[in-house]
Amino acid sequence: MLLRPGNAGSNTAIDHVAVATAALAQLPQRLRRGRSVLIRTDSGGGTHAFTAWLHRRRLSYSVGFTLPDNAADLIVKVPAKAWTPAYDADGKPRPGAWVAELTGLMDLSGWPAGMRVIVRKERPHPGAQLRITDPEGNRCTAFATNSRRGQLADLELRHRRRARCEDRIRGAKDTGLANLPLHDFAQNQIWCALVCLALDLLAWTAMLALAGHTARRWEPKRLRHRLFTIAGRLARHARQTVLHLSTHHPWAHLAVQALTTLRALPAPG
Repeated sequence: MLLRPGNAGSNTAIDHVAVATAALAQLPQRLRRGRSVLIRTDSGGGTHAFTAWLHRRRLSYSVGFTLPDNAADLIVKVPAKAWTPAYDADGKPRPGAWVAELTGLMDLSGWPAGMRVIVRKERPHPGAQLRITDPEGNRCTAFATNSRRGQLADLELRHRRRARCEDRIRGAKDTGLANLPLHDFAQNQIWCALVCLALDLLAWTAMLALAGHTARRWEPKRLRHRLFTIAGRLARHARQTVLHLSTHHPWAHLAVQALTTLRALPAPG
């Protein structure tokens, strides 16, 4: 997370490079380079400078791509047999949505070598308003990638799955990022660092402590009401204190997991 001045542009490549560099620094040294690392962004990251930096670092990328003004004319030129059905979130063909490659019809001389442009067209949802540049009554979006392998539908689904970052942003707003309460810029930077720490704790809690339970996908507000604020009853019997929880409570699930692990351990000695 990078706190920027209020007049910072959405397509400022130097800020995108700073965030990507900080993210790569969290990876083990052997994973900071190479095509095994995939950088995904929305159209804000689809700039010449940022994609050139990714190309120099030899990283895989999948970034939103803003189609040119003549996109409608280019899309019309794509043969009908070149369109393949797009996939839904479950990896199954989605009715009314198709993908095709637009690389050969575009002038990409100013972009990094090996970049591909893949376009998706779909029938608009009821009530959706089309742009004047959308051809044949279909909504068209595109992304750029340097991945050479994989079917177009798989690459497009992989790119759309980057939208889970929106869930992280929503979680960050619920954890304190909705408002910057302090006066100075440096003070609010510290506030953002605290929000990042809280998000890291939530992520590791979901991964390590809530594995196999539906609470793993709960967002901060629900976690506060149903996990961090425990509804239980303390009972004392035979000089022992017992905490009674509902059987469907996540902490009860964790207790069962802990007891199962302890019972599976070999006896001492």
